[in-house]
This record gives sequence, structure tokens and C-alpha cells, in this order.
Amino acid sequence: MTKTRNISAIDLFCGIGGLSYGLKKAGIKVKAGIDQDTTCEYAYTKNNKADFIGDDISSLNGNNLIDKYWNKDEIKILVGCAPCQPFSTHSNKIKGKENSGKWNLLNEFIRLVQETNPDIVSMENVPNLSNKDIFHDFVSALKESGYFVSFENVYCPDFGIPQKRRRLVLLASKYGEINLIDKTRRPEKYKTTKGAIGHLEKLNNGEKSKIDPLHFTTELSEINIKRIKASKPNGSWMDWSKDLRLACHNKESGTTYKSVYGRMSWDEPSPTITTQFYNYGTGRFGHPEQNRALTIREAALLQTFPRNYKFYKSVNDITLNKIGVHIGNAVPVDLAYVIGKSILKHLKQFNSDE
Repeated sequence: MTKTRNISAIDLFCGIGGLSYGLKKAGIKVKAGIDQDTTCEYAYTKNNKADFIGDDISSLNGNNLIDKYWNKDEIKILVGCAPCQPFSTHSNKIKGKENSGKWNLLNEFIRLVQETNPDIVSMENVPNLSNKDIFHDFVSALKESGYFVSFENVYCPDFGIPQKRRRLVLLASKYGEINLIDKTRRPEKYKTTKGAIGHLEKLNNGEKSKIDPLHFTTELSEINIKRIKASKPNGSWMDWSKDLRLACHNKESGTTYKSVYGRMSWDEPSPTITTQFYNYGTGRFGHPEQNRALTIREAALLQTFPRNYKFYKSVNDITLNKIGVHIGNAVPVDLAYVIGKSILKHLKQFNSDE
């Protein structure tokens, strides 16, 4: 391996930059992020000081990326989190999903790996992906291209992230065996919801903070106010009186969705933050003690974005739908930091100058 201190990354499917920011926090320079959702550009470039390429990766040529962003003597890192919806448990119910454009994104990822020949590759996605043939084809293609590959399903609280998110993390290297660093937290030391958001200004239903434009709530209907008042932390709709229950709760299938309309608990990590975290009825997104759903600020902190992360250019750009998707789809910053530290530890092992 050529000794060099030049290490840089390109981030595929970068979104607003959770993965890039975590790598930068670990000490890895990120030169560019690529995402076809151009609404992510402001947040990505403002926080990461890297180029944003608003394009579908299927239209990109790896040689062009090399020519523009990577020097000959650099250690090149290609990372990415392909949109996970095609591989989620829910999507198993969708017929013909293998024919969708999103399903093919992993093939485009491996194509760019083969065209750019990076030294290190990392991919993050939903755990269910590890059960799919397309993932094992991805791993086989990496190995055939000369990479050492490892992957594991990560429980985010094990690494100090206050969220019960489970993610598949793959690492691959041209130099030798590569693995994630050891867990940093034991269950009794997990970061809690209260530790992450308990300091924030209290809000009533439908109220907006006077000091933080991202700390505001949707207004619950009268029936949902009654429901959340009847909800216990980590409880379910089964705690409600029968007059508050929905028709679906009386069906056998309804018993499998006990977390919807649920209230979070202060004393443990939060549920997985999704793109619908601000909607009380889509999961356990009721505040632990205030009678409302989560705010954008709370979701961002649970995703470990720092308080000073810039999500919008002007207050007129703040919408729950847009920023909710941005935050829910993001790689938690501190999970990306773990990936970055793992890569640097690996490079140090194979290069005494790093």
C-alpha cells in the first residue's frame, strides 16, 4: 500500500448529508455527494462543504468522478445508502418490486465501484436487505473485484445513538480484513430519549417555539388528544377505552400494530425515526409526557444531527413533509461517525503513516 495522508470519499445517495457529516466528524474528507433529490442540496452543501451532484447515479460515469474528484495517490472511499424502501419488511408485500427502478440501485452502486475501483467501500441499509439475493450478488461482485468484505446488522444504541434503529452496515477493503469498531455502550448505559430531547422547550398541542423554527408540532384532532392522554409510555392502544379505538383495532390484524398511536418512553432510546415521525398515528411518536407528536428538532436530535446543522435556507422553506423526509431518510450522524472511525482504524492497521 502506498503511504499517503490523502483520504477522501464520495457519498452516493447522500440526501442532506448524515453519512457525509459523520465521516467528516471522524476525520475523513468528503468531496462530493450525489442524490437525485435536489431539495437536499442546500443542507448538504451548507453543512458538508462538498459538491452536490443532483443526478440519478444510473446516468453517472465512474471515470468522470475519478477525473474530477480523486487524485492518483489518494486513498479513495466510496460510500452510500441506497433508498431502503424497496428492501424494507413492508415492501415484501408489494408484487413486482424487483422490477422497480429503486430495486436496481444496488446494481448501479456496484457498477460505480467497478468503474472507480475505490480502496474502501461502505454501504448502509435496512437489515432485511441481507436476506435478499441482490445483496448477496453485491457482496459476490465486491469479492470478485478483489475486496475483503464484512457486514453486520447494527443496533444503534450499542454505539451511543439514542434510537432503536437497526441497520445493515457493510465494509469492504482492497487492503485486508475490515470490520466495525467494537460497541461503545452496554445496555445499562444506552443514551435515552430524555438525554437527547428532554432539555427542549415544552410545547402544547399545535404550538410553535418562539426561539427555534424547527421546534413546532402538528395539531392533533380532538379524538387524538383523548387518545394520547390515555396512552402510557411504551404502552399501546390496548390501554385505551373501547370508544377511543379504531375499527382496525378490532380486527385480528390490528393486534400486530401495537405501536401506532403510541407514546415514547423517557428512560430508553426512542423508536426508529421514520419520514412520518411528526404524525402521531404512524408509530410510537407520541411525546413521552407532552400531549403531542414529535417536532422536527426532536427527530433531528434523535438522528444525532448537531443542533447547529442547517436544514433550511429561510423559514419559508420549512415544511414538515420535506424536512421530515430529509431527516427520516438520513443515516444517523453518529452511526456514520462509527463507520468513519472503523475505516480509519483499518487504514492505520495497514499504513503506519495514517
